[in-house]
Amino acid sequence: MRTLGRLLARNRLDLVAGLCDGILTALTLAAGKMAAVAAYIDIGLALRVACAAASSGAFMLFAAHYAQLRGELWEAEKQLNLTPHGRLADSQLGRAILLESAVGAVIGSAAGFGGAVVPLMVGAAAPGSGWLAIGVALVILAALGVYLARAVHGRPLRWAAALVLTGAALAELGIHLELI
Repeated sequence: MRTLGRLLARNRLDLVAGLCDGILTALTLAAGKMAAVAAYIDIGLALRVACAAASSGAFMLFAAHYAQLRGELWEAEKQLNLTPHGRLADSQLGRAILLESAVGAVIGSAAGFGGAVVPLMVGAAAPGSGWLAIGVALVILAALGVYLARAVHGRPLRWAAALVLTGAALAELGIHLELI
């Protein structure tokens, strides 16, 4: 359990980005369906949206991490005056950053799947109550804001409000776009 805690603490960015991405993707894609009066969100739709959120999140997180870490290796090569560039990337360090990027992408992808599927499953479990699913998504964002504020010694109300307002704005956008 201690190892899991350290892994999650070390990958807080992946966890938070994945959760936010999953929730916001679900709100953007499915809010039109959730807000419709006689709309029905089925389990298949919930899983498809969650898979889409997880897939795009995994790619985004992997690419971002890998680019960041490769840039840091390049900077280290420059500071060490290594003339043949790419030596560190071809070493054990290069393989380590590839693995670290992949682990971050998996954590973020799983968090994105969870962030998207929870509110949508609420909508699937209670047919005709799509607004409840939107509310659940916003409550999760508020809780995440409080957690983040405490983790970085910020103001919980401000963090929660910022995330909830972002979620509400994307839900409104999703309602107007009616993507699903």
